[in-house]
Amino acid sequence: MRVLFAHGFEGSPDGGKPTYMIEELGWDVVAPVMSTNGWNIEQETEVLLELIDSGDFDLIVGSSMGGLAAANASALRPDAAFGVLLIAPAFGLEEMWHERLTASEMTDWEQQDAYPYKGFELEMTLGWDFMQTASRMSWPKLNHPTVILHGIQDDVVPIENSRRVAQQQANVIELMELDDGHRMQEAKPHFQRAAEMCLDKLRT
Repeated sequence: MRVLFAHGFEGSPDGGKPTYMIEELGWDVVAPVMSTNGWNIEQETEVLLELIDSGDFDLIVGSSMGGLAAANASALRPDAAFGVLLIAPAFGLEEMWHERLTASEMTDWEQQDAYPYKGFELEMTLGWDFMQTASRMSWPKLNHPTVILHGIQDDVVPIENSRRVAQQQANVIELMELDDGHRMQEAKPHFQRAAEMCLDKLRT
């Protein structure tokens, strides 16, 4: 099975999830550096679209912000034939940042076109384009058979965001709610079954 994997904002192409897919499941995984074009969600989605347009993938898998990018790729390539597996996808990206920062901090970010981001491992300055693209691309329409894995203990992306998508979008086959946090360490044993569900639906 040929898989396109999109890592999260602070993830990497050789992280635990794609490594598991390659070594344990035997999948043929292409895992680009998601920040190749920049850090906003439109730029990350473009990384996936370039590969989708030039390759042939059975499954698009995305984790966290990579999951939101994968969902946007589904929205923008409705005629392509692939399944979608989303792992703690960052639906509601715009709302999450508004909850994270005060109104004053948001105003400063917009006026200065700069926000100093400090994460677990990354430090960078984000331009206001990050929020501008998030305002357009936080709730994409899924055009392909999709399974979502999300942890009920996720303290980064609320599981309610995935529940909302699962309730409102017909292409979501199943939302698997796991006893896990945002890093989704318990999700790996579910990858194979989730992929099979997507591909079975794609064939019908």
